[in-house]
Amino acid sequence: MDMYGLVICGGNSARMGTDKSTLVYYDKPQHDHLYDQLSLFCKKVIISCNQEQFVSLETSNEKMPDLAQYSGHGPISGILTAFDTFPEHDFLVAGCDYPFLSKDELKLFLAKTTRDSRAAAFYNQDNKYEPLLAWYSKDAGPLLKEHFNRNEFSLQHFLKKYGAEKYLPKPERVVTSVDTPEEFERVKAILANENNK
Repeated sequence: MDMYGLVICGGNSARMGTDKSTLVYYDKPQHDHLYDQLSLFCKKVIISCNQEQFVSLETSNEKMPDLAQYSGHGPISGILTAFDTFPEHDFLVAGCDYPFLSKDELKLFLAKTTRDSRAAAFYNQDNKYEPLLAWYSKDAGPLLKEHFNRNEFSLQHFLKKYGAEKYLPKPERVVTSVDTPEEFERVKAILANENNK
C-alpha cells in the first residue's frame, strides 16, 4: 500500500505527569510499539512529535517535529505537518493513548474503510470519533488546512463536518484512552494478567 503511518505522541501529558509516548505496555516505549504495528500496514511510518519531544525522544525510528506554523494546536499540528511534508499520501494515524489497540483491530478497520472516503475513524460509545485512531486520505489534507486557517483546531469537528466513516471496534476497550498514572497501572495489570493466562 502507498499509505503512510503516523504515530502521534501528543502534547504535555499534564495529567499523566510524564510523556505518554514513553510509557511501556509491551516491552518497549509506546511510540516504538505503535511504530511496529503501523509498519505492518504502511509503506513508511513516522513518529510525530513536538519540538521538545523531537530533542528528548529516544528512538531509532524516524521522527518528525511539528512545523512552526502549526505547532501548539494539539494533534492537528502533527497531521498537518505530515500532509505538508508528504501531500501525495494517505495517513493511518494512531495516538499513544490507546494501549489496547492491536494489529488485528487495525486490519479490521482498514478492511472496512472505503478508499473513496475522505476519512474514517474509530467510534466510541459516547457517539464520538476517535480522531487519533483514524485514516485520513490525501484529499483530506487541503480541507484540514482550510479548517486550521479558520482557527478551527478540533479534529472531532473536522471528522463530523465531512462525514467521516465510523468504525465501532469490538471489544470496546480498544478506544480506552489512558491519561493518568492510576489508569496506566490498572491497564498494565490487566495486560500482565492476560499474558500470564
